[in-house]
Amino acid sequence: MRIAMIHWAYPPVIGGVETHLSLLCPALVRMGHEVSILTGSHEGEPELSEDCGVRIRRVPLMNLNQLSEKDLSKISQEISNVISGFLDETKPDIIHTHNLHYFSEPHAHAVRSEGTRRGIPVINTAHNVWNDRLFIRLARSVKWDHVIAVSRFIKNALIGCGQPSEDITAIHHGIDGAPFFNARPEEAHVLYPVLRSRKVVFHPARMHCDKGSDIVIQAFRLVRQQIPDAFLVMAGTTDVVDWHNSQVEEIDYMRSLLEGFALQNDSLIDQYPIGRMPLMYAASSVVLYPSAFEEPFGLATIESMAAGKPIIVTPMGGMPEIIEPGVNGLIVPSRDPVALADATVQLLKDPKLSEQLAAKGREMFRERYGLDRMVHDTMSVYEKMLRGRKRRLS
Repeated sequence: MRIAMIHWAYPPVIGGVETHLSLLCPALVRMGHEVSILTGSHEGEPELSEDCGVRIRRVPLMNLNQLSEKDLSKISQEISNVISGFLDETKPDIIHTHNLHYFSEPHAHAVRSEGTRRGIPVINTAHNVWNDRLFIRLARSVKWDHVIAVSRFIKNALIGCGQPSEDITAIHHGIDGAPFFNARPEEAHVLYPVLRSRKVVFHPARMHCDKGSDIVIQAFRLVRQQIPDAFLVMAGTTDVVDWHNSQVEEIDYMRSLLEGFALQNDSLIDQYPIGRMPLMYAASSVVLYPSAFEEPFGLATIESMAAGKPIIVTPMGGMPEIIEPGVNGLIVPSRDPVALADATVQLLKDPKLSEQLAAKGREMFRERYGLDRMVHDTMSVYEKMLRGRKRRLS
């Protein structure tokens, strides 16, 4: 099967969708499929390349960080030409877009139009939902052949916008557990000696108020009052899809909070490539992911489970589908630094509880969130769409 993926970014850009694609695409290649991806240009990366058998084409007209300030209606023909050229080149059996139901109407309409003209099923994975007119307009005007929602929360939101339930399949993320099973804290200690002999509190999210990063810092100040050897690790990457160009400002704000609380010597901020993340989990004692917005899924939930680490989340979006309070993690109210601090201290002071949550989390990960399961479920959607196409042609 020839599969054409289309998304705004691909590693080395860091983010949940990019991590998902970096796992799904090579897995499909290993199954014998031809996978190509059309994605945004990235400094230092060639226009054409191949990684793990995935053919990558990077173009400026897919780079959201550059497109955010453009009048897209004026370059709609250029966008159509790029997409058409990519499909001419790859001759796919399936077109699989990711988050093309937002950001740009010309991109969404161009892909939908090309799929119809060529008779190729177009599947869109909805990794997020939004609350604005653009989202509603695209939800109503672009009919994908099928939609994959990354959680039941996302599926329900799409149904609420008028999309038929039968046209949406919820497929939870899955990841390769092996790097997390095999990672050792000593490997992280070599890279970051400051982590040795510390109780590491890990916040594996881009530094942003949406991700509750400010609440993490406020809570950590309270944690330090009870646990002086606690140490905070945060991800300070700017290499993300930044539609509103706010990431640098958000990181500066978080740094100012750390400095204001005199926590800069008890915290670490760095950019962690995808391959280094398992080491950071291995070195941690507890993981915090207290999103303040409706988190579509929260990849950190299953990463922490695979790593065998207890996680504290908020009841936002799809995360309660994955984390069961008192079973494989803890849930605290959103934007409540006191509750987050209390839960963190509880886990740091009660190794038995931490180990119990971590062990159950890893068990649940093996049962539900492996990469093979996600790839199998995705292939089932592809095959269903191709069977439908065959029936229509016969």
